[in-house]
Amino acid sequence: MARYVSQRFVVRTPPELSDGARPRYPVAIVGAGPVGLAAAIDLALHGVPSVVLDDNDVVSVGSRAICWSKRTLEIFDRLGIGARMLAKGVTWKVGRLFHRDREVYAFDLQPEPGHKMPAFINLQQYCVEQYLVERCADFPELIDLRWKNRVTGVEPGGDGVRVQVETPDGGYAIEADYLLACDGVRSTVRRALGLDFIGQAFEERFLIADVEMKAGFPSERWFWFEPSFHPGQSALLHKQPDDIYRIDLQLGPDADPEAERRPDRVIPRIRAMVGDRPFELDWVSVYSFQCRRLERFVHGRVIFLGDAAHVVSPFGARGGNGGIQDADNLAWKLALVLRGEAPPDLLASYDEERVRAADENILNSARATRFMTPKSEMERVFRAAVLDLAADHAFARRLVNSGRLSLPCALDGLSLQTPAEAVSGLLTPGAVCPDARLDGETFLLNRLGGGFSLLAVGGVAVPDGTGLPVLRVDADCDPHGFAVARYGEALYLIRPDQHIAARLTGASAAEIRAALARARGERS
Repeated sequence: MARYVSQRFVVRTPPELSDGARPRYPVAIVGAGPVGLAAAIDLALHGVPSVVLDDNDVVSVGSRAICWSKRTLEIFDRLGIGARMLAKGVTWKVGRLFHRDREVYAFDLQPEPGHKMPAFINLQQYCVEQYLVERCADFPELIDLRWKNRVTGVEPGGDGVRVQVETPDGGYAIEADYLLACDGVRSTVRRALGLDFIGQAFEERFLIADVEMKAGFPSERWFWFEPSFHPGQSALLHKQPDDIYRIDLQLGPDADPEAERRPDRVIPRIRAMVGDRPFELDWVSVYSFQCRRLERFVHGRVIFLGDAAHVVSPFGARGGNGGIQDADNLAWKLALVLRGEAPPDLLASYDEERVRAADENILNSARATRFMTPKSEMERVFRAAVLDLAADHAFARRLVNSGRLSLPCALDGLSLQTPAEAVSGLLTPGAVCPDARLDGETFLLNRLGGGFSLLAVGGVAVPDGTGLPVLRVDADCDPHGFAVARYGEALYLIRPDQHIAARLTGASAAEIRAALARARGERS
């Protein structure tokens, strides 16, 4: 099968240079990677125009982010590319962990039925970016996607942001009410504001390679500690579409990144792993672990998302997934603020909620790094004992850490959620809405999100006068019982990002309106 070939996108002269126009944009987005494009599409679904500025004219080179989690797939489905991703991607839910040449155990990430999206798919980032770019074209009046527009300066102001841009046709400036920095770990916007990450950078280096080969490996995640083909180190194998396999190999802290990228160093390492089968290198990189973030993600009218805001190691698939979930959290809030339907203070909840998520991802990433790369004799003895025990004892498997795989962050106890007592069988405010197959090919999450709504499960009563749309799920539309099993019989206030804002069984219309006001950032 032919390899993916990047197309060059059309570079157009911006109106500021072609006809002297000086429009002010509600939102300017720096970076047309998955996070920036997802944010632009989500804003467009809310009717908010944006201009997207990117310094390149192609999608990313190399597979980069490949593991897309169930929650992120649900977001992509709401944005309109979920079906394409499923059709192209490699679906998997089983992981196998090996110590030396022995399989220690396997795990199943999604054993229960009745979900539209699988636990994970593997799909190269360049495919995802292409789908998002093509989806942007469905909003010609709302998304102005500008290639070869390099941001060179950012000047925040009290009521907006001024952005300096260089293009092949010359430089210009634009003004926007808000600027979203989605320009990655080397963020120009972050540097322009004089901001830096806090956290920990690890010295350990890893080789990452995309290898094209015909192989009968199943669609599973395979991870090795100290395999015979790579003694004393760790290795990871993932299957991707188009006969491409992702291989990660630990190199050690003293490895020379430039030397380790050379084919004469890479090919023998891959050959030791895959044997005599023919293969070709498609892309090679060397990286170091980082577990760091900005202290705050919201800086006045400038808001940071994705790797521009936080960075983690790739083991656990928390980088790309976390960035898409940033956009999912922010877009509806920014839309409400721009329409004057919520106070600007609502944006502080983006900082509150996504900093929690980033810290959760960083904690898991740092723990995985310490287990994968023990730094003392005691840590090595501990890891060896855990791996020996894990083959036969379930308790030890919980201690094995080859990267805790991405899960959505719960928002319970934070400012937008109305507290509710924990009740067995009922969901807690702050949780992500679980999906459920309803009648036919209808899924619950395809009927939630985009705006606030009430979800009434079972025979629970809904008071009049709430002003909210109501989705009732009962035995008539839930023949398999998935929804009742996952939600219980209860009334929930659902946020536009498919999180539960409140559990309101037995509440009056006034109490429901109060929960809605809280979820919109309104304070009495």
